[in-house]
Amino acid sequence: MAERRTPELLAPAGDMERLHMAVLYGADAVYLAGESFGMRSFAGNFSPEELPRAVRFAHGRGVRVHVTVNTMPRNGEMEGLPAWLELLDAAGVDALIAADLGTFTLAGRYAPRCERHVSTQVSVANYECAAAWYDLGAKRVILARELSLEEIRTIRERTPADLELEAFVHGAMCVSYSGRCLLSNYMTGRDSNRGACAQPCRYQYYLMEEKRPGEFFPVFEDARGTYIMNSRDMCMIDHIGELMDSGLTSLKIEGRAKSAYYAAIVTGAYRHAIDAAAAGEPLDPVWRDEVEHVSHRRYSTGFYFGQPGQYYENARYIREWQVIALVTACDEDGMALLSLRNKFSAGDEVELVGPDVEPFAFPAPVMEDAEGAPLTEPKNPQMVFKMQLPRPVPPYSILRIARDLSAKS
Repeated sequence: MAERRTPELLAPAGDMERLHMAVLYGADAVYLAGESFGMRSFAGNFSPEELPRAVRFAHGRGVRVHVTVNTMPRNGEMEGLPAWLELLDAAGVDALIAADLGTFTLAGRYAPRCERHVSTQVSVANYECAAAWYDLGAKRVILARELSLEEIRTIRERTPADLELEAFVHGAMCVSYSGRCLLSNYMTGRDSNRGACAQPCRYQYYLMEEKRPGEFFPVFEDARGTYIMNSRDMCMIDHIGELMDSGLTSLKIEGRAKSAYYAAIVTGAYRHAIDAAAAGEPLDPVWRDEVEHVSHRRYSTGFYFGQPGQYYENARYIREWQVIALVTACDEDGMALLSLRNKFSAGDEVELVGPDVEPFAFPAPVMEDAEGAPLTEPKNPQMVFKMQLPRPVPPYSILRIARDLSAKS
């Protein structure tokens, strides 16, 4: 068995707000993208002006910053790559995540202060491949999502001790080989390998017989099969100890294109899970339940315990909670200034969770608007209002309400 060590918690940061959430809710490191060469072009991403500010914010709180340069660039894009790598190096970025060998090589030349990490897009699935990337200068490999814990242990045992191993432990799983999807480009013209995936593996499909145009037949799933790319989400929060025993250096949460709320809640849950496992203690069920409070598909453990088999039920998102406000300031008596996200009313049963603040529920009291007038139903998005909370909480705490927004069949 590999030596147990406390792994890094690596969280997604699609834009500055999501960066703040991930850092404040407990990430050891964040991964993000600039406006070029990143695999999530529909995340907010960071401009050249924002990147140094993001790095300063993270470093000021002891958090590392990894930047994705993991697209498969074409010839016409290569000319601009050296300048982009130099900008990332100058911004103080800690590591670059690359999938293309040419990009990886240029990163060593034009961003010498940055570690080089090998993207999961490369599909590193064995110890020889991992060692080969180490010989080329990789500090870390992000393993293929198709690996079991046993296979990860073997890679750890047969690769240099200073080669770091990272793996995804939570979030969406591509229906492809470690993300190398061709469907999106074929069906929508959006290239998943250049950051524009339309996620066609998650569409709801119907069949049409060629001699009956316009007649669409739903695809039913029964005990015998009929399997139409029904991807579930990964969740390994119940198996942190086993992940640690496998020798992984870093546990990665998927979701740069997901909400700031997702970044906060999932990061916070895994922070408590890792800390509990490191202390040899069970995870408090309160924190385990937090991963059920974000939008997700039915959870699975992916390939970690072998082939996951076929899932027969629908793969629609479960959305049972909605963010209604964000705490921007709070005094020692619990009088808080909040920014509205979705409307609610005085008397509604609401719940508050924050950075290292265990969720607690209370009935929403009558509030005050910016002029101090009584307010019973804030309605205007982003409006600022005051609320007396049961106790003081830190900024970036989240007020939410139970609302079933799940997609219906």
